[in-house]
Amino acid sequence: VQLVESGGGLVQAGGSLRLSCAASGFSFDDYAMGWFRQAPGKEREGISCISSRDGDTYYADSVKGRFTMSSDNAKNTVYLQMNRLKPEDTAVYYCAVDITGWCFPLRPKRYDDWGQGTQVTVSS
Repeated sequence: VQLVESGGGLVQAGGSLRLSCAASGFSFDDYAMGWFRQAPGKEREGISCISSRDGDTYYADSVKGRFTMSSDNAKNTVYLQMNRLKPEDTAVYYCAVDITGWCFPLRPKRYDDWGQGTQVTVSS
């Protein structure tokens, strides 16, 4: 399993970014995918996920209504569209895979493989 995130960068508050996570070595049909983030000095936080079992998508309250997670199974890629970004969204963003196919509860310890992360910095 290999996961490669991209799309991070520096953006002003109120702006948008789209993160991508390209996966190889497994099929999206079988596994659940999640997006996490970790700010300096804070614990890793689960923010969104898609379950392959039922197709449900989950969002943490901190991003609900601003972020949208989607997947392109043909490309084995998941995306995180981030709108109305805030300085508190600044973090390293990671994608991860859960081999059970269920993405919730969205806790880091449940996830099996991780990408290297991509930095998102939101200036005020």
